[in-house]
Amino acid sequence: MYLFNVRVYGLLINENDQILISDEEEYGFRFSKFPGGGLEYGEGLIEGLKREFVEECEVEVEVLEHFYTTDFFCKSAFNDSQIISVYYLVKPVNELKLKFKDVIFDFDSEGDIRQAFRWRRIDELEVADVTFPTDQRVVELLKEKWQKKA
Repeated sequence: MYLFNVRVYGLLINENDQILISDEEEYGFRFSKFPGGGLEYGEGLIEGLKREFVEECEVEVEVLEHFYTTDFFCKSAFNDSQIISVYYLVKPVNELKLKFKDVIFDFDSEGDIRQAFRWRRIDELEVADVTFPTDQRVVELLKEKWQKKA
């Protein structure tokens, strides 16, 4: 039996060419990624992405365009499934009301599951800023796109 884990993420870039990064900790494992997560059974990609942004960021987003879909084998860091991640460029429908941090893993709460958000300038973004291989590939692609734009 093959287990696939379909995930969907949003690349939210503000007017200052900064991208939103989510720093998270689950049961002692720390990681940084783009906002988003796993698709629920019966859910489409866009529907799942919009749900994830409401759950994680308390904001509705408009999905602008597809950016990237995993094109290499990637095993989950959490179980034996194969990860397929789909990334979209998104913009918030209304103002983000998150408390943005400047320092990685600067959590306001205690507990087994914690999350904090920070902005990172795309021209300063590095592969090491995110934890997972698919996010790291997206960083490379974003850097290429922004260099051509500049």
